[in-house]
Amino acid sequence: MITRSAGRDALLLWFGSRAGLLVATVLGVGMGAYADKWRKWDATLFITIAQYGYDGEPGKPPDDGLPAFFPGLPAVLRLVHLVVPDWAAAGLLVSLAAGAVAMLALARLAEVEGASGWMAVLGLLLFPMAVFLAAGYSESLFLAFAIPAWLAARQGNWLSAGLLAAGASCVRITGLFLAVALIVEFVLRKESWRQAGWLAVPFVPLVAYSYYQHGRTGDWLAWKHAQEAGWGRDFAWPWQAWATTWRSAMGSGDFAVAFRMEIVGAVLVVAGLVWLLVLRRWSEAVYTGTQAAALMTSAYYLSIPRSLMLWFPLWVLVARAATRRTWVFVLYGLISGPLMLVNTARFLDGAWAG
Repeated sequence: MITRSAGRDALLLWFGSRAGLLVATVLGVGMGAYADKWRKWDATLFITIAQYGYDGEPGKPPDDGLPAFFPGLPAVLRLVHLVVPDWAAAGLLVSLAAGAVAMLALARLAEVEGASGWMAVLGLLLFPMAVFLAAGYSESLFLAFAIPAWLAARQGNWLSAGLLAAGASCVRITGLFLAVALIVEFVLRKESWRQAGWLAVPFVPLVAYSYYQHGRTGDWLAWKHAQEAGWGRDFAWPWQAWATTWRSAMGSGDFAVAFRMEIVGAVLVVAGLVWLLVLRRWSEAVYTGTQAAALMTSAYYLSIPRSLMLWFPLWVLVARAATRRTWVFVLYGLISGPLMLVNTARFLDGAWAG
């Protein structure tokens, strides 16, 4: 069980940071414009799917990239929209509630690992990409399923682990990597094979979504091909992806800044993966390593820093290191906190922020 103080601290940090973002966002704008400030980039695409489905808004050219987004968040948005008329506000509320669940679970996971729960939570909230936990994006909802699924697996509750991981699979393709990592965790723990059937449950939403898109498009891999059509994310060898991203980062303009963040994110991804491997955290290394492989064999780097927010094993390791050496956490906060504020301002101004 998570201690009462750890749960309280996690919620105080989560809702306190959301209040801070609210104050910062409404400076210079009216409350009526608050939700629209957050309706940027993917948040708009999730709303489009929730409103009109994957065919897009009637009367407008179809967006071939929409199938890249899994249906979990749009489905929840439709439900919340029944009581919250504003779509952008509905997205913010989903992320607010899901984020609270995710932070509680992260604090508990950290404590199970012998680390400070509030340090794991604050470490994530200070990360430069943390703006996406507040926006109407899918990160908060994914973590609200994924971290409790991992906790359930650690406790040997494979029924709950399978069902929660299935929820994560409804939200993002990252659920596939989580499902594979759970299999590794199951084998390493030498669990009874009578419970192995629950490990198949997280794959069901992936198969169902592929079947649905096949019915629409005739393509079993419509979600993958949508990424290629919408963002040019074709396969490339890792050195080719690095070279393309490096050339883009050395240019000028707003997107050059974004590509520089991608390069830094790639370095951090490799460092985090090596850290997990050195500690022989095999199942966590599978979860993170499969994501790293997918992201770093794309035609160019895209959303790599954002993916680190989903690496909950890494945030637990950060908390473990900071629990033993407080100066590590102070140094991290002094570097990462200002970058988080800068990236939040970029996002709210409509710039590409990851």
